[in-house]
Amino acid sequence: MKKRKLFLAAGVTLLSFGILAACSSNSQSSSKIYSYVFTADPTTLDYIQSAKVSTHELTTNGVDGLLENDKYGNLAPSLAEDWTVSKDGLVYTYKLRKDAKWYTADGEEYADVKAQDFVTGIKHAADAKSDALLLIQNSIKGLNDYVNGSNKDFSAVGVKALDDYTVEYTLNQPETYWNSKTTAGVLMPVNEDFLKKEGDGFGQANKPDSILYNGPFIMKSITSKSSVEFEKNPNYWDKDKVKIDGLKFAYYDGSDQDSLARVFGDGGYSQARLYPATSSYSAIEKKYKDNIFMTEAGPGVGLISVNIDRQAYEHTSKTSDSQKEAAKKALLNKDFRQAMVFAFNRETFSAQVNGEAAAKPAIRNLFVPPTFVQANGKEFGTLVEEALTGYGDEWKGSKLSDGQDGFYSTEKAKAEFAKAKEALQAEGVEFPIHLDVPVAQNSTNHVNRMQSLKQSLENTLGKDNISIDLQMMSEDEALGVTYNAESASQQDWDLNGMVGWDPDYQDPSTYLDILLPGSDSQTKTFLGFEGADNAAAKAVGLDEYDKLVEEAGKETQDISKRYEKYAAAQAWLTDSALIIPTMTSKGAAPFISRVVPYTTSYAQTGTKDSAYKKYTEIGDETITTKDYEKAHKKWLKEKEESNKKAQADLEKHVK
Repeated sequence: MKKRKLFLAAGVTLLSFGILAACSSNSQSSSKIYSYVFTADPTTLDYIQSAKVSTHELTTNGVDGLLENDKYGNLAPSLAEDWTVSKDGLVYTYKLRKDAKWYTADGEEYADVKAQDFVTGIKHAADAKSDALLLIQNSIKGLNDYVNGSNKDFSAVGVKALDDYTVEYTLNQPETYWNSKTTAGVLMPVNEDFLKKEGDGFGQANKPDSILYNGPFIMKSITSKSSVEFEKNPNYWDKDKVKIDGLKFAYYDGSDQDSLARVFGDGGYSQARLYPATSSYSAIEKKYKDNIFMTEAGPGVGLISVNIDRQAYEHTSKTSDSQKEAAKKALLNKDFRQAMVFAFNRETFSAQVNGEAAAKPAIRNLFVPPTFVQANGKEFGTLVEEALTGYGDEWKGSKLSDGQDGFYSTEKAKAEFAKAKEALQAEGVEFPIHLDVPVAQNSTNHVNRMQSLKQSLENTLGKDNISIDLQMMSEDEALGVTYNAESASQQDWDLNGMVGWDPDYQDPSTYLDILLPGSDSQTKTFLGFEGADNAAAKAVGLDEYDKLVEEAGKETQDISKRYEKYAAAQAWLTDSALIIPTMTSKGAAPFISRVVPYTTSYAQTGTKDSAYKKYTEIGDETITTKDYEKAHKKWLKEKEESNKKAQADLEKHVK
């Protein structure tokens, strides 16, 4: 499971974040059905209100927005045929196509898609206090005032329907990446008449007819922990480009990792993620020796996060209040957290999913991917390395590029722990420090990874110093105290390996903003606290982090300076050791497939990524390794040319 942007969001990978979709097609049938594995029931189908991937990986196929992504990652017209940007970068005006319609779950035409639907979507997000508001609240002029109640007139907010087919957004400051935000759920349209009709029932998780559809597919059924089915929308404005007849998502709990390959072999899936760490993988490898290929690492990241303000203790191995207090004090101590960073063996952790041979490619050291943006000829990771050296000698020699463990060092771990232990003992803390970690016992690779974390920390730091207490529970229980917990007071853990983040738009702020002290919907999940004035947040220095991120966000004229400032914020975050990146949440994994390579949408951000199946094509034969590699090289060449053309075309939109 994964969690995107709380937003977790685009934003946020959990439980089985190493698991990519298994896709399916029955080669004996004339119809082409793409079957996908989903690992968490959506808590809502309200794509405006939710920031969870469990919602958006479904609704993205039924609801389109202004723009989408093509197979090279470029933004392309969708409901907006064209757009213009004012010279000062503050006003974006979109011209909508006139042939886009809303349809019910029964496929009946409901209404035209109009500009007012985008205004209604923003108002609904504000009124419903959407978990994804952080994405736009400080971007759209007047929206923050409306959300916090200082202005109650929504007409003062900078989103306007100039006519039935023209929608205009006015921003507070220039955002060169604004268009990349338009593929996020919170900026999708909503029909006002239907929203009023449904009321609180809009987007009910188990009711396909609780939302309308304007996209390539229409949801026909959804059954909890079983299946979700879509049919091709026969009246979709762009139906000729939709190459498959439907989607079928089958529930997968992670208990039988080799089942994906077995179902693929039976013709049920057209794609399957493989798990080299399983005992029976050798037989799978032998059978598909000419068909296995490795995917590239994606921008999403899995994390080990730290609860700095734990309040619930229903799932714990602690036997006394003194042990609870000891854990709290330890987790507020930066040297203690850094000791865990250096003691954590990411390669062994990754090997629990990918096997030893393929472990390294999936390793991630930074929250923001090191190649996400560039400034003055330097990648973001290089900028962070330079900034990080100013925080202490312990960071010297740390390499932050993906595909290698840049921090693991038993020597550094023991040195940092010695400093922490001396300070904590002076406060009366007794050792060992007991840290509870929730584990969904049905997910084999999650159990194995958490056991690997336990072994790394205890073996390096000593069991007499630290005890990682794995709290085995059902998936629903684990989600209830982590991903689906409604408040910080319900976050029942010390360390959490069930969270991750997928970016919403092409700017470092899409990662770094979520940990700001006032971002309650995210900080409650990632760090276990709510409220900008939280004492624990102040104790770990998040006020300083807030200032660094705010300063970076204000730099809108010089993009290189902006990225350098965000690199400084990432360096602070790395030094703080409040979150520990582990693996990429998508890609860097072995697959077998019948999906025609590189026919699916590609995106680093937003919801119109590989989960969006509009262009996907499915073949009858299993792709060979050679064919995939050949297609990959061709795609890379075409992507470079396409990206250059798309960049050059940006100027024509400035008016």
